[in-house]
Amino acid sequence: MLLTSTLVGQNASISGEIMADGAKLPFATIQIKNSAKGCTADENGYFEMKNISPGNYTLIASFVGFISEKKHLEVKAGQNLLVSFNLSSNAALDEIVVTGTMKETYVSASPIKIDVVTSKQLDTYLPSAASSVIESAQLVNGVQEVVACGVCYTNSISVNGLPGSYTAILMDGTPIYGSLASVYGLNGIPNMIIDRFEVIKGPSSTLYGSEAVAGVINIITKNPEKQPLVSADLMTSTHEEVFGNFAFAPTLGKSNAYVGVNFGYANHYADNNVDGFGDGVNTDHVSLFTKFNIFRPSDKIFTIAAKYYYEDRRNGVEAYVKDRAYKTLRGSDEIYGESIYTNRTELFGTYALDTKASLKLDYSFSNHDQNSYYGSDLYKASQQIAFGNFIWSFDHKNHDFLVGSSLRYDAYDDNTLATEEEVDGEIINDPNNQFVPGLFVQDEYYVSEKLTFLGGLRVDHHQEHGLIYAPRFNAKYKSSDWTTFRFNFGTGFKVVNLFTEDHAFVTGQREVIIADDLAPESSYNFSLNYNQVYTGLGGSGSIDLEGFFTHFTNKIIPDYDTPGFIIYENSTGYARSMGLGLNLNHNFSFPLSLNVGFNLLESTETDIDEDGIENTSNILFAPDWSGVLTANYQFKKSRITLAYSAQFTGPMALPEVYDLDEFGQPLDTPRPTTSTPFSLHQIQVTKLIKDNYNLYFGINNLFNYIQTESPLVGYDDPNYAPGFSPYFDTAYAYAPNHGIEFYLGFKWDLARKQPDIVVSER
Repeated sequence: MLLTSTLVGQNASISGEIMADGAKLPFATIQIKNSAKGCTADENGYFEMKNISPGNYTLIASFVGFISEKKHLEVKAGQNLLVSFNLSSNAALDEIVVTGTMKETYVSASPIKIDVVTSKQLDTYLPSAASSVIESAQLVNGVQEVVACGVCYTNSISVNGLPGSYTAILMDGTPIYGSLASVYGLNGIPNMIIDRFEVIKGPSSTLYGSEAVAGVINIITKNPEKQPLVSADLMTSTHEEVFGNFAFAPTLGKSNAYVGVNFGYANHYADNNVDGFGDGVNTDHVSLFTKFNIFRPSDKIFTIAAKYYYEDRRNGVEAYVKDRAYKTLRGSDEIYGESIYTNRTELFGTYALDTKASLKLDYSFSNHDQNSYYGSDLYKASQQIAFGNFIWSFDHKNHDFLVGSSLRYDAYDDNTLATEEEVDGEIINDPNNQFVPGLFVQDEYYVSEKLTFLGGLRVDHHQEHGLIYAPRFNAKYKSSDWTTFRFNFGTGFKVVNLFTEDHAFVTGQREVIIADDLAPESSYNFSLNYNQVYTGLGGSGSIDLEGFFTHFTNKIIPDYDTPGFIIYENSTGYARSMGLGLNLNHNFSFPLSLNVGFNLLESTETDIDEDGIENTSNILFAPDWSGVLTANYQFKKSRITLAYSAQFTGPMALPEVYDLDEFGQPLDTPRPTTSTPFSLHQIQVTKLIKDNYNLYFGINNLFNYIQTESPLVGYDDPNYAPGFSPYFDTAYAYAPNHGIEFYLGFKWDLARKQPDIVVSER
């Protein structure tokens, strides 16, 4: 007994408190690594472990929804060791979002399933000077870049296999990107202005109107008050590209401002697939952005933001691109190339009325001018969109109401038959101008702490199509603190603008046929989501499982099957997109974070002939499955972050195209109408040299994957100059032609001077 008492007296104890983001965290778990010994903190975050034998230990503190923290301890005999932890919340669970309900809430509390990507994640995985929302959105499971043309490589963002024009792009909650900009303007949203972006999959026309058919991507721009006073970011790559960001965030009295410029230069010609055309597009672009947070004595929000984007995009045969010969060859009918000049201006912001009631106005205006040559064909277009959203939010008992009215004016004009009309035998210009007023109402009903319902209805009036209704219903059931089920039903509608949504009509030599007066497309969507937050596996994380089903009653899908033609007509049948999505997000107790996503998709269209026989085929360029993988590890002592990301794309349906024989005639057998699976991999290493200076190095397309076939057809017709064959087609682009690329960049921030703290004695 004396010996036992002596040994116990030599043992030590470990005690302390656990905090979370500066506040005490009750009932957290404390565990000695590789041991069964542990305890739980009390309601004040205090813990104590007794009878700890002398030695070296790793102590891990964890709690569901927070990133675990570990500390290495040397415990001596008889010592009472004091240890404190300060856990950080898992941003994937607790990020504030606004897209689902137009009101600020947390991801975990929202009745709508929302994916969030923060600026920190963007800088970790992507080169900050060279990336835009196009590259960034691909970090989200089920979201892909879709390339519309194998020459000029214009692109858009697809959600769950649906075309990019069906995705509504918002800036600070305001619809600002119309059909023209969805193809030609998204590269002008650089990561330098993005604080975070939020993604909702499925129709959201109840709140955001037309275009919100496949989903919504809401880009939240940076808050001027939280930016460094001066920042600079420069990058270059092995493809002779140069990119840069410069920004200045001054304080103007009690107001704050942010002024930035993003620019890029790429003028490298390569033809590794030997089809006579450049493998990648050359561009010069500049994006100017400014945002003001204007101080008001009432502390009500008042923001004004503006952006200007200019892009000179070109590609073609070498003689067209080299030494900037395209400037004099634009419109040539002998040397083929495509040259696109884009000028775009935007103004948007929010003004909260100085009233007792919660009233605010979201506003935006954009002007988009396009001057393009596709070979010898000129395409000039302009689109102006003015939008206002007046919103009143209020609470009553367990109800959170949102009532609003919107006005949207959309003016579109171009030099094609889309804006021509025959009057008394004469063809006159007839711009497509739409004035669309709308009303919407939403009620979020908190039945209990576990159950929430959300319902809404929108009514828009279109000049040509009359009243269009868009209802929604959502339910969230929280069966436990960390288990959540969500059910969503929503509708979408869209007025079709073919000549801005389908690039194929102006590139290549296909003839356009419009068989009908095209009616608006409409859809409805069901989805069921299960989310489980957990601790274990050396950390904490979440599992997200979702099933979705979207049905189109009038899906306008171009028919490419007739060689030389694109045929558009109202659907005689229907189209469907359905699938399952699985996502795992895990943060280990050591500095490793992992995210894995997989999407299984079936997208089909069904025509019904005069005899009632159904003919079903896959929608073009919608992959049967896709996946995303991101992982990053932090070497804290050396201040190095190693980040890896990958995108996996399964087989997809391709248009039926025919290569030519030596006489310039189509072969009897088409190219493969289904693509082979492929994957793209990226690595980025970031070194924090000082607190305000980063050096980053990376590799894009690590395994040098390029599309097996040329994205072009008919380029080798011996009877015509390259690009001018009647069989020339650019619609077979499904994977990159841009091979492996190394890049190097640096980033420097000059922090704001913090105001002096004055202490007065009384």
